Amino acid sequence: MSWRPPGALDVRNTRMNETLKTQDLEPQAYRKLPTTPVPLDMARVEELIAQEWKRFTTGTLASNEEFQRSLATMPLGVPSSFQHWDPYPIAIASAEGAWMTDVDGRKLLDLSMGFGAMLAGHLNPVVVAEAKKALETGTLFVTPSPISRDAAERMCKRFGIDQIRFANSGTEATMYASRLAKAYTGRDGLVKLEGGYHGSYDPMTVSAKPKLEYAGDPEAPTPVIPAGSNAGEIYVVPFNNLPALEKLFKEHGSTIACIIMEPVMENLAIVLPDAGYLAAVRALCDEYGIILIFDEVKTGLTSGPHGAANRIGVKPDLITLAKSIGGGLPLAAFGGKKEIMDAVADGRFDHFGTFNANPLAMAGVRAMDEICTPEALGKAEALNYQALDRITEIIEEYNLPAHTVGFGVKGCITWSTTPVRNYRDYKATDFKVAELAWLWSLNRGIVTPPGLDEQWLISLAHGQAEIDKLVEDFRELAVALRS
Repeated sequence: MSWRPPGALDVRNTRMNETLKTQDLEPQAYRKLPTTPVPLDMARVEELIAQEWKRFTTGTLASNEEFQRSLATMPLGVPSSFQHWDPYPIAIASAEGAWMTDVDGRKLLDLSMGFGAMLAGHLNPVVVAEAKKALETGTLFVTPSPISRDAAERMCKRFGIDQIRFANSGTEATMYASRLAKAYTGRDGLVKLEGGYHGSYDPMTVSAKPKLEYAGDPEAPTPVIPAGSNAGEIYVVPFNNLPALEKLFKEHGSTIACIIMEPVMENLAIVLPDAGYLAAVRALCDEYGIILIFDEVKTGLTSGPHGAANRIGVKPDLITLAKSIGGGLPLAAFGGKKEIMDAVADGRFDHFGTFNANPLAMAGVRAMDEICTPEALGKAEALNYQALDRITEIIEEYNLPAHTVGFGVKGCITWSTTPVRNYRDYKATDFKVAELAWLWSLNRGIVTPPGLDEQWLISLAHGQAEIDKLVEDFRELAVALRS
């Protein structure tokens, strides 16, 4: 059963494109292309970028001081490499609701929200209450507990799966799911999408945003293996390309254990599946006996109360989850059909972890299960679609070479006049203008993810004032670009 927020409608592009028409989008996805785009003056773009970097470095002196101290004890001065950017990242001192405060004392609207991990908002009172309850009863048992059993029941019911196992990060979840698929099928091959990111387990790093000079034919991409990885037999296919997948399955299907994919790619801004694409992938997997794994680490509850698979109406064999399911506490999971999960029970595959299903993480499950109702998520999604509609109007007003894309409570502005359907399309977008848009917002009190590849997230803590700030900030950028 698919889901939509109360009172919301499927939003479709009303302009017909030669290669991609309205009906070619999956239902309940949002994409609107510009009708009269005019190229930007790139000299003006470069001028604005120079101005904005100067503004950044003069307004974030305390962040620079914190960064210089951190370099002594952490590579790049950050806990995780994606948090770094040149000349230095901002440092956050505290957060509450939809807002953060940096070490320079600036109040910042958070539209990154931990890539979805903060779907509930910072310091959500229900999450805080459940966490305090866990702190009073114990943070780690390393034994079975009614607490973990209760969380498993909640997760299986919400996501429509038979059985589940908990882990601590998205990387762990995708690693265990792919290894489980190999143990169950007795095959070693793995298929992933070109450009897709599924954590830092060796096979998942293959062709995750590869350099195009090494990536070969866009119809049959060359797997690009980063230094230090020993990934085994990995096959790479483009997103939204069924002929390429079918050809690969025909040639190597007997050796392939699984294909892992995001149902909506969300590390390349937002790349939507064509209508019927995921159902066709499901059918091909059934034909060749290949396990279909949906990586919903980033989609999950940000797609709706039961995840992207349920919303789109295509059921995978296994699903991986993290980020939004824990309310900001470290938590991940993988699960699916009992016959596959039985490979854990009968000893074909071992799954270990000292901190798996620790009571503090299970508090996050209870809290999110309580607050992530259809009504609450529907309200957040309606705000997101309002922002997308209003920004689309600004794009049209200023004839900008950009378009809007959204799914669930996430949205983005893609600096391209044509749809992005795969990694090669994404690489053809205008990264220079995207850099300016990100930096412009950061200098005006809006934090989006530190890379240029992500999307904003409207959490349960965002309201009309936050949407107005997002929209008006973009209007000011449009005016500056055309001045």
